Amino acid sequence: MSEISRGASLDDIVFANRNKAYGAYALRKGYRGVVTKATIIGASIFLVAMFAPKLIDKLGLGKEEKEEVMVDVNLMDLPPPPIDENEPPPPPPPPVEQPKVETVKFLPPEVKKDEEVPQESPPPTVEKLEVAVAAAQTQEGDPNATELIIAPEAIAAPGKGEVIEAAPVEEKVFTAVEQQPEFPGGTTEMYKFLQKNIKYPGAASRANIQGRVFLQFVVNTDGSITDVEVVKGVGFGCDEEAQRVVKTMPKWKPGRQSGRAVRVKYTLPVNFQLE
Repeated sequence: MSEISRGASLDDIVFANRNKAYGAYALRKGYRGVVTKATIIGASIFLVAMFAPKLIDKLGLGKEEKEEVMVDVNLMDLPPPPIDENEPPPPPPPPVEQPKVETVKFLPPEVKKDEEVPQESPPPTVEKLEVAVAAAQTQEGDPNATELIIAPEAIAAPGKGEVIEAAPVEEKVFTAVEQQPEFPGGTTEMYKFLQKNIKYPGAASRANIQGRVFLQFVVNTDGSITDVEVVKGVGFGCDEEAQRVVKTMPKWKPGRQSGRAVRVKYTLPVNFQLE
């Protein structure tokens, strides 16, 4: 075994009495130099990448100066839009005929001599007063009209009444009325109708979906149903099926307010339950 000279490196000690020609010795001898070069190159690239934007900004490369111009605009100084004098004016809207309130002749008593008393018509019955308004004379009209406006010049002396024109009536939708709308035959018949006509959706049946679908709709003065919409549903085709069946319902008994048929918004729960 040969002696190791004083001052020998770690590589010389490790590879003493070993073959130094197969490459490992050469790699270990040059390792420190390779690491030093790699560190210097990496640090250089990092510094160049970090300071490159500042150099570009300082040299003004890739920057184009844009001049900003401020313009004061006064909307009052703008000219009006051109008007075509040859264009005819739009036609006026067609007159809307307001429904007349049905009235029945019922005048207050007036003291007269016997020979001056005309032949009196019998007073109206209670059933007639339920659907008509007491007035100076009888006229046919809309039984669903609810309001009258009496102008000062239209007020006549006792016994000399005049026909009072009906005021425009706005079709208001009520949410609570004195007499709620009702399905023909009552609530029991309504749920029988739903049970008979509702077909359980296949998607809901396969997914085992159950629950209540809450619908809202408007019952008109003639009992017809409109504006059917889902307030809260369960999906899987149940909402659409509930809407379809409600739209096929027969006419209801309309709701009433102050003895008049009115439009009422009604909320109906439809139950979907698997057997």
